[in-house]
Amino acid sequence: MPSRAFTKGIDAAVLGLMLMERCELLRYLDEPGAAWDLIVIGGGATGLGTAVEAASRGLRTLLLEQRDFASGTSSRSTKLIHGGLRYLRQGKLRLVLGALRERGVLFRNAPHLVRSLTFVVPCYAGWEGPYYQAGLKLYDLLAGRSGLGPSRWLSRSETLERVPNLEPSGLRGGVAYPDGQFDDARLAVSLARTLLDLGGVPLNYLAVEGFLKSRGRIDGVSACDKETGQSYRLHARVVVNATGVFADGLRRLDDAGAPPIIAPSQGIHLVLDQSFLPGDCALMVPRTDDGRVLFAIPWLDRVLIGTTDTPVATTPLEPQALPAEIEYLLTHAGRYLSRKPRHEDLLSVFAGLRPLIRSRTGISTAALSRDHRIIVSGSGLVTVTGGKWTTYRRMGEDAVDRAAAVAGLAIRPSATERLRLHGWLMEPGPDPWQWYGAEGEGLLASGAGLAGGDEPLHPRLPYRPRHVVHAVRCEFARTVEDVLARRCRALFLDAAASMAMAPAAARLMAAELGRDETWQRQQVAEFCALAGSYLPLTRVGAR
Repeated sequence: MPSRAFTKGIDAAVLGLMLMERCELLRYLDEPGAAWDLIVIGGGATGLGTAVEAASRGLRTLLLEQRDFASGTSSRSTKLIHGGLRYLRQGKLRLVLGALRERGVLFRNAPHLVRSLTFVVPCYAGWEGPYYQAGLKLYDLLAGRSGLGPSRWLSRSETLERVPNLEPSGLRGGVAYPDGQFDDARLAVSLARTLLDLGGVPLNYLAVEGFLKSRGRIDGVSACDKETGQSYRLHARVVVNATGVFADGLRRLDDAGAPPIIAPSQGIHLVLDQSFLPGDCALMVPRTDDGRVLFAIPWLDRVLIGTTDTPVATTPLEPQALPAEIEYLLTHAGRYLSRKPRHEDLLSVFAGLRPLIRSRTGISTAALSRDHRIIVSGSGLVTVTGGKWTTYRRMGEDAVDRAAAVAGLAIRPSATERLRLHGWLMEPGPDPWQWYGAEGEGLLASGAGLAGGDEPLHPRLPYRPRHVVHAVRCEFARTVEDVLARRCRALFLDAAASMAMAPAAARLMAAELGRDETWQRQQVAEFCALAGSYLPLTRVGAR
């Protein structure tokens, strides 16, 4: 429940309504003379983590996102909470140790959003078995008490039993180890709800257009509501730039001469039917041609194949997979799967941009560190970037520490290592209900009396009318894309099916939001145009 500083005596019943009524949250921006302790720009993993950290320490916190929460990089990950095995090869033990520690924190704080998943590393050459076993034993050691179980050697027959579609020719055995899996966009929603629980205000579709300054120091932002066009001048004691791959653009709004710190890199994922990876184990190949790890991972009754590492010069809001990237993953997956995936097997293809920290040595993006960096400009803008989902909490902790020092804020020590995230439930139900945790009852209640009853919106996906309504009422969803891409994962799981679901989703949302048929048609058209870009056959001309 929001703190007294914000509720000012509002009772719980009104608060329940206010939670999802965007106009009520916007009213906080209109309070005369109101000043925030901290404004966070960016509603991805880093921004949400920073805002939750600040609010948990008693700071009056506002988070602004120009689109939807996790609409960029933070909904397009490999869905892993892990230490980063490839960094062991690079000798970055501190980075791996910190990530493994944060993995343990997330398992405690959000058991409804993370789970243990067994990975199998196949061994085809004689040296691979001892080499990978040694590396994974070090991984076990670094995990310590936060470990999910020990790694172990598998015979050839055990390996094929665990991964039935694995290429058997030349296979000597494999090494199995446990790691963490999650749903990135669902975690983002949980963090936004947690921020609200702590008294902070999360607002999507509120775009920052500039900074307010007094005597050369930033003391707020100018922002525009993308739904209404209304402008706001919002004051704060300190502003945090947590916009990921867009961080340099925001830094240049503060200082036109700010040197770039981001070296953006694109990674894509292919989505296949689960028959390409039967069983409940994931496949991990430690090194591909470009020095990255290749994953084949079971996820929500599908298989994710990823990922690539392609340096890019621009950072579009909707990055597109390149034909060469798709070919690359199909080729590499075909080397290790006895049933070879083809273009026509792809259900969806999605691309994301990594906010890697620029190197002065000109090394490849695949070799750049996933550690984070915090920079303070001469005018007091605090920029936090780099990192990855696994370390989002630590990034937020470090960012708030630095922001407090910049603004001279007296705050409590961090307590987020033990902060249960919204929906916390020790023993959640099966997919896809697991990701709702304690919100499961609310999800069921959202479906009461809906036209269409409890039937799935598409026979190939599990989502029902109640998921759409719950997303609007309880999860800040404003567009069909918000619902079908991030509150539900239909766009990522089956792009064609998600297009077929769009009209029904628009009708349900319109009833909740008070929109007309023109809005519905526009939403369906915009979503289908987006979903078409997730359909590889339309781009690469497969046979």
